[in-house]
Amino acid sequence: MTESTYRIRGVTGDWEVVIGLEVHAQVTSNAKLFSGAATTFGAEPNTQVSLVDAAMPGMLPVPNRECIRQAVRTGMAIEAQINKWSRFDRKNYFYADLPQGYQISQLYHPLVGEGAIDISLDDKNPDDATKRIGVERIHVEQDAGKLMHDQHPTRSYVDLNRSGVALMEIVSRPDMTSPAEAGAYLRKLRSILRYVGSCDGNMEEGSMRADVNVSVRKPGDPLGTRTETKNVNSVRFVMAVVEQEARRQVDVLEDGGRIVQETRLYDPDRNETRSMRSKEDAHDYRYFPDPDLLPLELDDAFLEECRASLPELPDAKRRRYEALGITPYNAAVLTAEVEAARWFDALLETGAKPVAAANWVTSELFGALNRIGKGIEESPVSPAQAGELLGLVADGTLSGTLAKQVFEIMLETGQGAGAIVEERGLKQTSDTGAIEAVIAEVMAANEDKVSEYRSGKDKLFGFFVGQTMKAMGGKANPGVVNDLLKKALG
Repeated sequence: MTESTYRIRGVTGDWEVVIGLEVHAQVTSNAKLFSGAATTFGAEPNTQVSLVDAAMPGMLPVPNRECIRQAVRTGMAIEAQINKWSRFDRKNYFYADLPQGYQISQLYHPLVGEGAIDISLDDKNPDDATKRIGVERIHVEQDAGKLMHDQHPTRSYVDLNRSGVALMEIVSRPDMTSPAEAGAYLRKLRSILRYVGSCDGNMEEGSMRADVNVSVRKPGDPLGTRTETKNVNSVRFVMAVVEQEARRQVDVLEDGGRIVQETRLYDPDRNETRSMRSKEDAHDYRYFPDPDLLPLELDDAFLEECRASLPELPDAKRRRYEALGITPYNAAVLTAEVEAARWFDALLETGAKPVAAANWVTSELFGALNRIGKGIEESPVSPAQAGELLGLVADGTLSGTLAKQVFEIMLETGQGAGAIVEERGLKQTSDTGAIEAVIAEVMAANEDKVSEYRSGKDKLFGFFVGQTMKAMGGKANPGVVNDLLKKALG
């Protein structure tokens, strides 16, 4: 893909936007990073807190092997360098939701090094419009607790259920230059995490959130001073932050001001960012190696186990679908969410023809699910049932019109397509005698249109097809109808 042409138009000319994202993804694990406390979302406050999480004296952290495994698998999924030797550091700061007075993180020696994620901004031709976004690192760290300010008029409360929950911080290079690229990167990263199973990607519940780094500059100038907007919890909001913060910075600079390196918050109600505090540098946190934790040393057997457990990833699956004849657009739609891809793979296992199946899923099934407000994992029609329906279309038992009727009944009743066809007599007919009789009736009732057609108005052919199909309740074989109509109309 050519370099983005997104620009902020100012009084003094155009400005470029430079974007980097730091994504915090909660690791899929039943226990926290350094304790056995549960990680279930929505539990009563302070019911999932071990002595380690509460920083009781004498309690020592023990790394959770599953959290390390999931982070390594994530790194492998983006073809990143996996560091066999890594180390935990203490990031020192004081806040009410941080019982230890420091956060255990990885600054100097992260678990995962350089990688990359390919994004596309062209849904129709995803292979022809790609851009590679560099990933600088993935490090593992523990989350803090949560302050609650709305429980009492004069007091704040703290819930330590999240304290110690394992996070992967996935740090991109400043390679994005538009809101669209930032949105595409976040969607692609979320998709990869969900395929791998290392994070559920639920941004509404806070298991994935982004810190958005934005700066502006005149084309060709060095990088400008960046701001960091914290804890943005949707793709739409990330794109809005980029747009609004870039515009704010341009206005400040063109008014003769300067950009301050600071942390900001996004207010979605006002669609604006506002200052939170000055932005600290690494030395402000007085990082040093955690004396309670030995370095992590990974052996080849562990790395091979991680690699062997990886599933087929979105890009590979999309290319496989395209090789089956499915259009690039449909392949991209079917692989965007892991649930849809799994459902479609199960449908293909029934023997359904790939192209017909893809067209049906992306139009009929997705349309119906959107109408009834369900995700594909909640579909009332299973892949096996869909395979039966498509099989009846393929062998000529059902026309496209009848298939739609049968599908609607399947959605409502949960019955299989074959049973519905037998019970309701919805089988397609190719009886030429019956079809010819109906065609004769249609032509007799529309003699004026017959004359017009024979005078050269070929577009009226569709009218006769429609009238014949309507008269036969949609049960006539469309191919037979077309052939017989051509003969009858001369």
